[in-house]
Amino acid sequence: MSGAVPGARLSGTLRGIVAMLAACAAFGVVDAMLKVLGGHFAPAQVVALRGWSSLPMIALYILWRREGGQVFHRGMRWHLHLMRGVLSVLMLVLYTSGLRTMGLGEAYTLSFVAPLLISLLAVPLLGERIQPRHWVAIVVGFGGVVVALRPDGDAFLTTGALAVLGAAVCYALSNVLGRLASRTEPSSALVFWTTVSLAVGGGALALPVWTPVSAQHVPAIATLAVAGFLAQLAISEAFRHGQAAAVAPFEYSALAWGLLLDWLIWRATPDAWTLAGSAIIIASGLYLVRREAPGAAG
Repeated sequence: MSGAVPGARLSGTLRGIVAMLAACAAFGVVDAMLKVLGGHFAPAQVVALRGWSSLPMIALYILWRREGGQVFHRGMRWHLHLMRGVLSVLMLVLYTSGLRTMGLGEAYTLSFVAPLLISLLAVPLLGERIQPRHWVAIVVGFGGVVVALRPDGDAFLTTGALAVLGAAVCYALSNVLGRLASRTEPSSALVFWTTVSLAVGGGALALPVWTPVSAQHVPAIATLAVAGFLAQLAISEAFRHGQAAAVAPFEYSALAWGLLLDWLIWRATPDAWTLAGSAIIIASGLYLVRREAPGAAG
């Protein structure tokens, strides 16, 4: 009997890894559609389209799982949902703005700073402690961001890069608030109210500059909705079946999908700065993930 436990754990971890790889692929499609739609609509309208197109599927899924009571329940911490909603809207507005001038590979490289920011924010907000060697990893990771920003004069700190970095900050804050909320709120409530925030908040911001949606944009919007829904399911499966420390490193496979989609859709290839910066950031991020592994020495 005891010999079956490691095998079951391994099977669950492998299933979690496969789910994470699938989630990263789906999120890559989502981001590609954000970039495509961002060329036709204001960023806030793209956010609204993301929310409204996904909301029906999420609502039906919650009803199918009979989790409607978890979405509306007494004792909900509405202030956390509101703050996460505002941050999610701002994050996607900034990210879509950045994608207008940046490739997916470049944007992903800068977005990978988010785990470093989460580690920093977890200290004051979640009471977590960081050892000195992990502070070194965080500093090295931020050094990778500087490299990816092309420290060669005029190309340094472009508007698009600043927008993506701002989106990473919003994501990190939202992630930490999500950890706080998950202590009392089910995941279905977090996903539902975040999607509602994107639909309502993005719609309100886009109202003054709303552009009518034509038939040619429907396939991209539908792809955005379906890919986003599948990505949410896959990432939930990943962390439900696999140990977080084993599954989390495969989040960085998103860079491969970003580079592939860049080439397939826009025939764009990364430069040396992007590749070097991503290598540094990923290495520091993997080190930080390692410290969360059960039994990690340091």
